[in-house]
Amino acid sequence: MVYITGDCHGDFERIIEFCEDVCTAAEDDILVILGDAGINYHGSPSDNELKQMLSDLPITLLCIHGNHEMRPESIDTYDEAEWNDGIVYVEPEYPNLLFAKDGEIYNLEGRRCIAIGGAYSVDKYSRTPHVNWWPDEQPSDEIMAQVEARLSKERWRVDAVFSHTCPLKYIPREEFLPNINQANVDRSTEEWLDSIEDRLTYDIWYCGHWHTDKRDNNIVFMFQDYRDLL
Repeated sequence: MVYITGDCHGDFERIIEFCEDVCTAAEDDILVILGDAGINYHGSPSDNELKQMLSDLPITLLCIHGNHEMRPESIDTYDEAEWNDGIVYVEPEYPNLLFAKDGEIYNLEGRRCIAIGGAYSVDKYSRTPHVNWWPDEQPSDEIMAQVEARLSKERWRVDAVFSHTCPLKYIPREEFLPNINQANVDRSTEEWLDSIEDRLTYDIWYCGHWHTDKRDNNIVFMFQDYRDLL
């Protein structure tokens, strides 16, 4: 089975409980985390302690890149590997902890699912660069070009999208933080995703980032709920 959930921020107690409740099996079950898993949050030995614990989970984690974690391609312990018709980042010591490569399409239970990570941190000015904030949190021009090239190759048709943030038109404004001046927030990633969504034929789009569980047309916002891949 393929399951989907939202941001964890390094707290996996609910994931452990989910695996116990569902009786998952690492060789059969996949959990997609829609960014900010928190697995590469510090770039320090504490990350490895978390990975060691997660490596014992009876499930495979496919993590979309969020804005509150390092990009796996910037960490020299990660290799690229083929997985379900796409490329993932994986450390040999933790074969069940996978990070999606932006623009890759994975065949999951016969559904073609594209991964598009990244977002802007509205609290970045209270964070320390390269300690708990990473300047490459949003997709670069190169990543955007790669995503669009892959979608063009697919004739702009996929079954599902896994992204961290959402297209601009679907932003859940009720989730805005009251102490943040929205006029200063960089919405370039959401604007780009808007242009993607306008051109793309898809069945369902899953995103995290906004810490809410709701559905708006075919856009499904995920936080602490779990859904089966439709």
